[in-house]
Amino acid sequence: MRDIVAETGTPCFLYDAGAMRRAYRDLQATLSGFADIYYSVKANPLPAIIALFRQEGAGAEIASAGEYRAAIKAGVAPENIIFAGPGKSRAELHEVITGGIGEIHVESAEEIARIEAIGKPVKASVRINPVPDAQAGAMRMGGKATAFGFDEEELENILPLFRHAGVIDLVGIHIYGGTQILDADMLVSQWRHAIAIAARMAEMLGKPLETIDLGGGLGIPYFAGEAPLDLAKVKAAVPDLKALLKAHPLIADAHVIVEPGRFLAGPGGIYTAEVNSVKTSRGTTFVVTDGGMHHHLAASGNLGQIVKRNYPIVAPAMMQADHAETATVVGPLCTPLDTLARNAALPRLQAGDLIAILQSGAYGASASPGGFLSHAVAKEVLVENGAFEMIGR
Repeated sequence: MRDIVAETGTPCFLYDAGAMRRAYRDLQATLSGFADIYYSVKANPLPAIIALFRQEGAGAEIASAGEYRAAIKAGVAPENIIFAGPGKSRAELHEVITGGIGEIHVESAEEIARIEAIGKPVKASVRINPVPDAQAGAMRMGGKATAFGFDEEELENILPLFRHAGVIDLVGIHIYGGTQILDADMLVSQWRHAIAIAARMAEMLGKPLETIDLGGGLGIPYFAGEAPLDLAKVKAAVPDLKALLKAHPLIADAHVIVEPGRFLAGPGGIYTAEVNSVKTSRGTTFVVTDGGMHHHLAASGNLGQIVKRNYPIVAPAMMQADHAETATVVGPLCTPLDTLARNAALPRLQAGDLIAILQSGAYGASASPGGFLSHAVAKEVLVENGAFEMIGR
């Protein structure tokens, strides 16, 4: 890390291509014969990262025209791209439909009308917001009230909207219950419920479904006490999930999709920053760095955390340190929100030392307010087979 950063400078995101490929292959082996993987581009939309997963065999799940362009730039075939999101604009829909798209995942009656107005045939899935009991994860994506998709209990009233839409070929269903799921039993239970909804929908349509998108939501451990998702337990449930599909003739041959993002990209990323100064204020040691929430909002706790908890943070100086001290790591911004770690155990640092925040390959630079206070953007570097290259958008 030090050698790379010595050439690239800080702040910097380092992406380990090997770690990302291993994450993909582990999940692929877990789901073999049951589901295909579509990388959720929102996790890290760099074309080089998308291309890495495309090389491994993944399709792409996008949520904007910008992500569509990134996926195309990365070499993903249009037919292997699916487009979700609650607020697709007319311009975005026109771009992806005329440019080519595998499926659009429709989330409102207005969206149906916009697609109809474009007038070009397109395949679609309907996004269903499952009932609250089927929700899971640290952040629920559905429930009693949500902007995402149509409510499960309204399924019978939704399908006629598509029957009257001449250019839309309704071929599937998309269900996304929650994100950052670390409990394998919870994840599998959610998938079982999704398969049951898919079977009911197929019966209402009176025809087989081509696609069942189970969403993403596979989590990674960030905080003390969290354990990785047990892929062995998920794999053990695959035969039962396949049996559920085969039990319903109208979904028996459906193409099942999962769309992880964080799970694939997150563990392969490290955010590095250089110590600018160290100071003490009323008994608290502050380590001031050249990186902060403008590059890594999630690590600062301002992207979904209710109570600030630290991402795993280390310092290369730990290798030589014979003791640690408690310090709060902050960035250069003029706000107390710019806190990367609070009361972290670190060696005694000084100006010029490096700190590294792990699990930073997803929802990093692209999910942060990079323009705030007009500081320089963070470098982004892909590392593979002992070589590295600067990558960008």
